[in-house]
Amino acid sequence: MTEQTSKRVFVLGGARSGKSRFAEGLCTFSGLERHYVATGRAWDDEMRARIEQHKHDRGPLWQTHEEPLALVERLRQIDAAGRIVLVDCLTLWVTNLMMEEGRDMAGEAQALAGLLPQLKASVVLVSNEVGLGIVPENRMAREFRDHAGRLHQSIAASADEVYFVAAGLPLKMKG
Repeated sequence: MTEQTSKRVFVLGGARSGKSRFAEGLCTFSGLERHYVATGRAWDDEMRARIEQHKHDRGPLWQTHEEPLALVERLRQIDAAGRIVLVDCLTLWVTNLMMEEGRDMAGEAQALAGLLPQLKASVVLVSNEVGLGIVPENRMAREFRDHAGRLHQSIAASADEVYFVAAGLPLKMKG
């Protein structure tokens, strides 16, 4: 990824598959100014500790933006040529949106997928693949899986490259 050409990269995988580490590596090796958009919320002590550990692991060369809901607006704010933005992760963003009253999930997904080709910055988006397991037993979990699956399809369609990561090994699926 170079300063002259922005790229959209989508990285999918299961929990603890190595997808975030792989995505961070793509950003580091790009040589571009690194920005990290964290969508997670610190609801409890364990999550607070995880967030702090992630910040520590990334080090000082990343500018961190915490954005649990207004992802499209935040991407617009920090967009600039010569930057690479890592969004981690889309499934936490979907969870946050679902917890808010009256959010238009399809509209939010459409807005994000539509924005990506317009950005001057390169963007790497990370998400958990949740559609490979059994059908969830409760309605909210099924809706979450469905929202995430539809979002993943629209992001993959607009991405230049798509990777699936399992056991720390990336499989290039597109690009």
